[in-house]
Order: sequence, then structure tokens, then C-alpha cells
Amino acid sequence: MGAEPPPIDPPLLAGARAPELGAHGLTGAHGGLVRLADLSRDALLVFLPFAFSPVCTDELAALGAGLRWFDDAGVRVVGISCDAPATLRAWTREHAGGIELLSDFWPHGQAARAYGVFDAAHGHARRGTFLVRDGRVRWSVLTDAGSARDVAAYRAAVASL
Repeated sequence: MGAEPPPIDPPLLAGARAPELGAHGLTGAHGGLVRLADLSRDALLVFLPFAFSPVCTDELAALGAGLRWFDDAGVRVVGISCDAPATLRAWTREHAGGIELLSDFWPHGQAARAYGVFDAAHGHARRGTFLVRDGRVRWSVLTDAGSARDVAAYRAAVASL
């Protein structure tokens, strides 16, 4: 019988200090490093398990359709995946709908680990979402694998700020 998979840390809860996005930031799909401080006062960090998977692609489409609402509310929406930047670049061209994608590829899952959503047994981020304001997590949700997150919940969280 194989060894037990390592436990998954609980995701960060409201009130926690938001960790930096990796030691030096995360690589954008089109290059350049992005740090938490580079985002804006309010940011919605959406961790995505796999580029091009049906549920993740549907989530990107739903976020893209509502992106103007988040922009008007002053919230910068970023998707974060453990996929390589080249993969995210291709996914952006085909499906991102204006959502900025960041690669947490190397060191693999560093940002996902910091936010408590890295699944080390499978090598990907879980479906965690974090609303960050002024460097603190103000709201978070973790959704089961294979289940899409509800953009209406994101809007309600933003409206409550």
C-alpha cells in the first residue's frame, strides 16, 4: 500500500495577511513578474487547477463576462495556475476573456502553498478564491474539485467591502 498523501493546509481566512505571490512574484502569461503590491488596493485572486480543463475554462468565461463589473468596482481579477507561462499564454488567447493569468509554475505551486490551496498529491492548485484589500484577505472560498465557483458570490463579497 502506498504512502498517505501529504495533508492540504487550510486556505487563508478573512483577516489573515495576504502572502506575497511567490518569493519574487509570479510570471504573467505574457512575461514580467507580478507581485501582490503590483495589483491594486483590491484584488480577486482566483486559483485555477488546470488550463484548458472544462470547468476552469467555463469559470474564466464567466469571470470574463463580468470583468467590467469588477473593473468598475476597482477590483483587479487575476487567475493563478501552476501551469507554465506558455500554456497560460495559449489559454489566454483562446479563453481568458480579458482575465490576467499568472503562472505559479516554478517554484511549483509556491503561491498556492502560501494561500493553503496547493494539492501536493496531485501537483496543482485547488479551486480557492481570495478577495484581498490593502494586503489582507477579506473573503475567501474553496470549492470542491470539478465544481465551478459562482461569480455572484464574488460580486457579493466585493459589495460587502
